[in-house]
Order: sequence, then C-alpha cells, then structure tokens
Amino acid sequence: MKWNKFEREIRKKNIKLFTTLDIQRFLGRSPIAVRFLVHRLKKQGEIQRVKRGLYKLTGEPVSELYLANKLYEPSYISLELALSYHRVIPETVYEITSITPKTTRRFETQGKVFSYRRLKQAAFTGYTTAKQRGMSFLIADPEKAFVDLNYFRMLDGLKPVSRFDKGRIDPAKALRYAALFGNSRLTGIIKTTLQ
Repeated sequence: MKWNKFEREIRKKNIKLFTTLDIQRFLGRSPIAVRFLVHRLKKQGEIQRVKRGLYKLTGEPVSELYLANKLYEPSYISLELALSYHRVIPETVYEITSITPKTTRRFETQGKVFSYRRLKQAAFTGYTTAKQRGMSFLIADPEKAFVDLNYFRMLDGLKPVSRFDKGRIDPAKALRYAALFGNSRLTGIIKTTLQ
C-alpha cells in the first residue's frame, strides 16, 4: 500500500491521529522503513508530529479535548476545564488538565498546554463520553470534576473551591465520588462546601 492510499484511508475513516505502528500495519513496512517515511513526510510538510510517535495530517483540525485524551492514555478531562464545560464555574480555562492513573505528566503541543494529574485507580471513574467537532472525548461529570479539583487543592494546601453554581452539583453524587478517595478530610471538605 502506498502513502497516498493510507492518507485517503485515514481521511475516509476520519482518523485524526495515528502512530508509526498504524503506518506500519497499513503499509506493511518494517519499523526502519516507516521511520524514514515519517521523516520524509515531516520534511515535505505532509504530516505534523503531535508528540513522539503520534502524528496528524498537516492542516487537518484536531479537537483539543480529543487530543487531550489521546496524548496520554488512559485519561479523562477534569478540574477547572470540566467545571467550565459543565457551566459550574463561569471562568474560561486555557490549560487542559486531565486525570490519569499513570504518572503525572505535562505536554506542550499544538500551541496548548496539556497537564495530567495522577489519581489512584479506585478514584479513576466518574466520566462520560462527549463530542466536540465530531470527535469523542472523555470528560468528568460535574460532581467528579468538583471532587477532583477539591482533592488537588487540598493536597496543594489551597482553600476549597468557593465560586461555583451549587445548583449544578448533586451533593449525594459528589459525596459518593469523594468516598472513593478514602480520605475523611476530603469528604468533610465536600460536605461543608456543598451545604
């Protein structure tokens, strides 16, 4: 299979991001041949590197929220961005912070900052699938984003969230999420903040 056919195929299937392994599988080439091909395609401006081993077609728009999920998997968008998305807080948020059960990381790509904060596996839940420009991504429920944010604020020695729309948070659901952390201080903060 030639590069042109691969390009047509990923456009047809609406694949926005692909790896060198994807190219290898599609084209049936060795890792070394794919490395040279990727180098040539980058030089020709056909593809752009999003991060090591992850690429997109040049000029092909990729939703930032979709990209956030794909840069570091598994992850879901949370904290201030999720609260803003669900209209719990009025602020516009520019840094995209996600939650992962893996090591904390930070990437700068496509003119944006993508941060990933680690939570234990038991608390890695409470997210749903949403869409932006036809691309699916995982984002925390309002209650889970609220609990996640208060958890990290507590760890960072900051005060709990104070400016938010209480009507958009279900206290019982937030307390169920807080219980997953096994931290009585966090549960107390959530109870007090939502009274």
